[in-house]
Amino acid sequence: MPRIAGTDVPDNKPLRIALRYIYGIGPVLAEKIVAAAELDGQQRARELSEDDIAKINGIVENGYIVEGALRRQTSQHIQRLRDIRCYRGDRHRHGLPCRGQRTQTNARTRKGRKKTVAGKKSVKSMK
Repeated sequence: MPRIAGTDVPDNKPLRIALRYIYGIGPVLAEKIVAAAELDGQQRARELSEDDIAKINGIVENGYIVEGALRRQTSQHIQRLRDIRCYRGDRHRHGLPCRGQRTQTNARTRKGRKKTVAGKKSVKSMK
């Protein structure tokens, strides 16, 4: 497995797909990196030479924030929102969606599994 930007990328996938296994690199950014390195995106990652890997590492490390630094930056941004007690920070604090999605019926990804609340028992009158 080639190691790019501190991450092992799968060697049996095309290069433009394999680069997406690095946190912070998506489809568009992978295409830009392949173009900047002047490589074929369909070439398998295992077919890369040491020079090609070094070229890709140089492009990624000098031009983009990826992996641990990006995770740290994201968590710092969220922590800042929590500290200043803004609306989005409160939503993060309570584990609710922050971008205006409805929560009455959906939002199970953020809220977790459904917490069933016992309903009011009806009392039937006898005649």
